[in-house]
Amino acid sequence: ALDEVEGISRFRISSIEPDLLDDEIIGFVAGSSKFLPHFHIPLQSGSNKILKDMHRKYSRELYASRVKKIRELMPDACIAADVIVGFPGETDENFDDACSFIHGLEISYMHVFTYSKRNNTLAATMEGVVQDKVKKQRSDLLHTISDQKKKMFYHQNRGREVSVLFESDNSQGFMHGFSENYIKVKTVYNPELVNRVVKV
Repeated sequence: ALDEVEGISRFRISSIEPDLLDDEIIGFVAGSSKFLPHFHIPLQSGSNKILKDMHRKYSRELYASRVKKIRELMPDACIAADVIVGFPGETDENFDDACSFIHGLEISYMHVFTYSKRNNTLAATMEGVVQDKVKKQRSDLLHTISDQKKKMFYHQNRGREVSVLFESDNSQGFMHGFSENYIKVKTVYNPELVNRVVKV
């Protein structure tokens, strides 16, 4: 129904769990002129053991299959992942396993979060607390991997014509906007471009 609404040209789907992101939704977005090729899919961990400990309703294999399906239908889509480091019980082996999996995923970048204890949660009672120093090291490594993936994603889009919706910010004489597949673009500030979609 939203796809038929007049006067709105862009929709982005926010976080959607991989077990809820089925072929029908992916196919719909691929064929839509308003729903943009941009997916934010929480992974949380690339280790099946940790996913199980987190009580997630999916495996990393399911996650990989969702990414593969998106890439088949929308090769230039932006795919972002959320990843948590330092969940209780996460060993060096679990983390290395997760990193290996993430390296092989065709995602565009990651939001990396460091686990922090929350009272009245099951995780707060779990053994295997990860030291803060180790959590920071793991976070730093995943941020590096994310930066590499984002750079590669941007490089793959060089030379393409995209539609950018420019925003109203004016930062030292420049303004910014985002392409359909969430590539950040900047140009010299021009008030006539604010809230306009422009081919670049």
